[in-house]
Amino acid sequence: MNTRSLPASPGLASLREQARTWWLARTPRERQTVIVMAVVVAFFVVWSVFIQPAWRTISAAPAQLDQLDAQLQQMQRTAAESRSLRNAPPVNLSQAGIALKSATDRLGDKGKLLLIGDRATLTLNNADSESLRTWLGEARSAARARPVEAQLQRGIQGYSGTLIVNLGAGQ
Repeated sequence: MNTRSLPASPGLASLREQARTWWLARTPRERQTVIVMAVVVAFFVVWSVFIQPAWRTISAAPAQLDQLDAQLQQMQRTAAESRSLRNAPPVNLSQAGIALKSATDRLGDKGKLLLIGDRATLTLNNADSESLRTWLGEARSAARARPVEAQLQRGIQGYSGTLIVNLGAGQ
């Protein structure tokens, strides 16, 4: 079917006629300039809408894949640690207390431990983040303790506050 045989709305036909008249009134040099400008604008639109976003995605993909791989490996390590802790035999309260006291001794004067029943309260005074992380790791693996409450403030010299852990989590 021929597109010229389709009826057009009067407004569209009028607009088309005005554009045709304007185009024919231009000199060949002006027409060429308008065509070049239209091609440049079209190229910019195609670049902005289709090519540049895809280019950015392709450029960023390797770094994102590396980051996601690192996250996956960390999650797999955490899952393996969780499985090993779940399968480990439970620790009785006296052994858990001894393990926590040993871990707290490594904090020096920056940590005090108070054992009451199946709970232990660690009071910190300017403990650095690495020491706190190490203490939590030892508490989790050696004493099978799990944190139930923490009230810590981070200061310039480290963390201060209290950390309460529940002993006998595996029992």
